[in-house]
Amino acid sequence: MNSQFKTLSLRVKDKHKSILNKWASEVNQIWNSVNEYTDLNCYTQIRGGTGGFMYENISAFDAQRILKFIKTEKNLTVNDSIYQETIAVHAKTRNQFNKHKLKWRISNGSRKSLGWIPFKTRALKLKDNELIINKHKFNVWDSYGLQGYDLRSGSFNCDARGRWYVNIVVSVPIKNNNSSKSVGIDLGCKDIATCSDGKKLNNKKIYYNHERALGIAQKANKKKLIKTIHAKIKNSRKDYIHKFTTSIAKNHKLIVVGNISSSTLTKTKMAKAVLDASWFTLKTQLNYKSIGMSAKFVEVNESYTTQICSCCGLITCNSPKGMNGLGIREWTCAKCGTKHDRDVNAAKNILQLGYGLPVEGFSC
Repeated sequence: MNSQFKTLSLRVKDKHKSILNKWASEVNQIWNSVNEYTDLNCYTQIRGGTGGFMYENISAFDAQRILKFIKTEKNLTVNDSIYQETIAVHAKTRNQFNKHKLKWRISNGSRKSLGWIPFKTRALKLKDNELIINKHKFNVWDSYGLQGYDLRSGSFNCDARGRWYVNIVVSVPIKNNNSSKSVGIDLGCKDIATCSDGKKLNNKKIYYNHERALGIAQKANKKKLIKTIHAKIKNSRKDYIHKFTTSIAKNHKLIVVGNISSSTLTKTKMAKAVLDASWFTLKTQLNYKSIGMSAKFVEVNESYTTQICSCCGLITCNSPKGMNGLGIREWTCAKCGTKHDRDVNAAKNILQLGYGLPVEGFSC
């Protein structure tokens, strides 16, 4: 049976904070040591007497072998699995961004890095609903039923409020989606997502609803309350989008989305509304959920999809155009006389592009 990898996130009970904070500090020391080593030893002199230097990419294996003295020298308590995985992630990140030095991890002060403790597959054991790592038992709120999964590698992560979570990679079977429906989705600010069948994900303006309370907390410099409000905004938005994307992935075989870029629009006066809509999160969820449901996810160029009539396929003089046309929510095609909802019309054109067809319209 086909399967995919999925990451499960579970909250670790607060009684384990002290040991996790200690391990996170030790991981930071390992990270900074290998960072210093790769920075000082990344260039070797070219043979032949030319006097030049060449860049040498230091592998994770070499760094682990050379820096093995760190554990005894600094009296670290983390096991070899955490030590090796920290250096492996450092090497992988260096290769990804083509750098010989990465950012330092800070353990104290106002610029403190969020806690992070990676571990390999062999380091993790599950016994009596307790996770055992480095001979320590951790209690978690198991909402997934970990006994039914094949656990792989993962990491402990700390959020801004000091709460610890364990993120574990598991293998899950891909479900069969028996639906034959297809849907095009147009992303926007007034409605976060509009489907070609007329279904809409309304923008609840979650950030705007908490903006006043957040501003008062910021003026009073109540840091703990500020973090709590930000977490509430994030969790509410994520839950709202999860329910929509799960419904779409379950009931459609083909999902087509326009390639609207939030990074471009965040440089305009619409930045706050664009960030609150969270288009990137929605597209990411649709992508991996469609894989898990045997559906197909396609991202297409949505240029002119708002202006083109989905019936006759023409751009008429009264179709909404540019930033000035954002206020036009309904319009009537001057050619065929069809009355359109602006976003539904765009979603229909996006769906047709997903089929690989030119946008010439659906039959009226």
